[in-house]
Amino acid sequence: MKKIYKTLAVLATVCLAAACDSFFDINLKDQATLEDTMSRSSTVKRYLAHLYAYIPREENTRNYEGGVVLRSDESLNAKSQYETYWYKVRRGEYGSDNTSGESNANFWKRYYVAINECTTFLDNVDMDKEDSPELVKQMKGEARFLRAYYYFVLFRHYGPVIIWGDQAADQKVDPSTLDRNTVDQNISFIIDELDKALEDLHTEVNDEGLGLSLASNKGRVTKGAALALKTRVLLYAASPLYNGQNGSGIYSSLTNIRGEKLFPDYDASKWDDVAKSALQLINMGRYSLAVESDPAKSAFQNAAASYQDTWFKGWDTNTEIIWGWWYRSWGDESLGGGCDIAYAAPSGGKIALAGYSLNSPSLKLVDAYPMWDNGRYPVLGYEKSSGMPDYSRPIVDPVCKEAGYDVSGWVENYQQVIDVDPQWAKPFKAHATTVGRDARYYCNFVPNGFWWPSSVTNSGGPVRFTCYNSPEATSPYSPTDACNRVGYVWRRLYKAGNPLKDLTADYQSMRYIYPAFRLAEVYLTYAEACNEMTARNASEAIRYIDLVRARAGLCGLREAYPEIDFDNADGISTIGEVSRSGKEWLRWMILEEKMCEFAFEGQRHYDAMRRMLALEEYNTENWTLHVTADNYEDSYTRVKDDYIGGRSVFTTRDYLFPFGSDQLAEMTNFTRNPGW
Repeated sequence: MKKIYKTLAVLATVCLAAACDSFFDINLKDQATLEDTMSRSSTVKRYLAHLYAYIPREENTRNYEGGVVLRSDESLNAKSQYETYWYKVRRGEYGSDNTSGESNANFWKRYYVAINECTTFLDNVDMDKEDSPELVKQMKGEARFLRAYYYFVLFRHYGPVIIWGDQAADQKVDPSTLDRNTVDQNISFIIDELDKALEDLHTEVNDEGLGLSLASNKGRVTKGAALALKTRVLLYAASPLYNGQNGSGIYSSLTNIRGEKLFPDYDASKWDDVAKSALQLINMGRYSLAVESDPAKSAFQNAAASYQDTWFKGWDTNTEIIWGWWYRSWGDESLGGGCDIAYAAPSGGKIALAGYSLNSPSLKLVDAYPMWDNGRYPVLGYEKSSGMPDYSRPIVDPVCKEAGYDVSGWVENYQQVIDVDPQWAKPFKAHATTVGRDARYYCNFVPNGFWWPSSVTNSGGPVRFTCYNSPEATSPYSPTDACNRVGYVWRRLYKAGNPLKDLTADYQSMRYIYPAFRLAEVYLTYAEACNEMTARNASEAIRYIDLVRARAGLCGLREAYPEIDFDNADGISTIGEVSRSGKEWLRWMILEEKMCEFAFEGQRHYDAMRRMLALEEYNTENWTLHVTADNYEDSYTRVKDDYIGGRSVFTTRDYLFPFGSDQLAEMTNFTRNPGW
């Protein structure tokens, strides 16, 4: 057990060097005794900063915790020599035997070490007499929040884990006696910890009495962050995977060595707890959606600018981000902004943006975005081929089809308007499915045929991004070199106008906040809870969905879908080939809206897991545009054979991650997840 749970009680890792460049950058190199460390303000603060260094690396969407983006159905990463472990997970080629180390998604040791260090801090920070009692109290709240957060990161990955409580791991424990606590025990401890943290934390890091400046303490935990995490934890606890499993019985008989049933039966009142927590955060009045209203811009352009503000606006003026963090480092290839921009940017050809063309959106994600004019989601689902969703056969909303959404049509003289100047971005022939979508669509993607949003590229002037198998394409297909293999570029984190020529000047200089929690998530979580709770309130759910949609420039759901009786939970409404009850339609629209709003922010995978959708949604062929076609028009045919690499595979065992063989070798009576 020592190699897994060993605590740094002597604090050999505490930094005694000069202040680091970032709040999260710790240079751990000197040894100090616990008493010496915890009695001095400078080392206490560095130790606390070290606790932040364990926050999950969600901004890196190909590795570590952020790799769930690749695992989900929102992404299709080009196969290359840069393949990461998450490629194997996506293909089902993983298990306990090859789940060793953080690069192989085994986060067990990392977070138990972090949890132990948080406990050591909490047990000893009262030795600090150099700081004010109010600041010591705030730091306690931060450490308690982080300990709860690290338990939650383990929980969402593995399911219920061992809870040590408010004490360090027992170094003398017999590992054969260790087993998991129940889901309810996990959730109860995390929520209790967050409630205690809420008593200690301030609303702002520069509140009176703390003596902290915002400029040098950005990213520290606040009361809002604790409420946001509490709301997310309760959402998971209320969702099917952890609350009755939709009656599937996958985990119903799973017990630990103490005979305790690990997963509970369904309890609808857990949705009431979600709604209460979300509303408490909303009613703080501290946060608001980022909204731009420049009179010189059109409503469409203001909607785009508002959405982009959620990433591009700094801490001082960003009212939507509840908690987040800056970039990590250049060394881990998170490219300054922690944004994976180079992984997404085109490579080769006439654009040559020093990118790798690895991170691409899936066609399913591209299909999800609503229409600007009528606010309806154009694709209601997919017909099946060989029992799997067939992205070449979308089920199109008849209203959207009548309005011009044509999977095989074209629009002549289309004028692109987001992040380009019509003086150089001249009208072009665009595929009908790329025209008339909501503003977020154009903030997130550069579709095949569209102008790259910069007047300067490596080719000198502006260039349209075209990807097919011809020298005429600006980003041509290659059977061996890196190239875009889907037909759409992911560009959300790219600020228009950056030439992306120089890895140091143009990439490493990017500085963005990674939004771990933002208000739009809380609104949609509240909406989901209102739709599911014991006293269902469809009007309240729609009210908060519509707030997020309005920021994107869209009309409300009742206006968009007059034929649906949302208030009648059981009443069936039919759109084209699809029939659902009012509750089911609202549930589907909330998840669809969340997929659009939080694309590549690590939420889709966990939504698909907790709602137990992945078995139906993840098993697909690798559908892409026909990038091996020799002309632009044919390249918009949807095919399943152009992508290099095995298809996505998902079985019931994949809802929870396997424990590593190194843990299981020690904990010989530990209860495994079913199927592993």
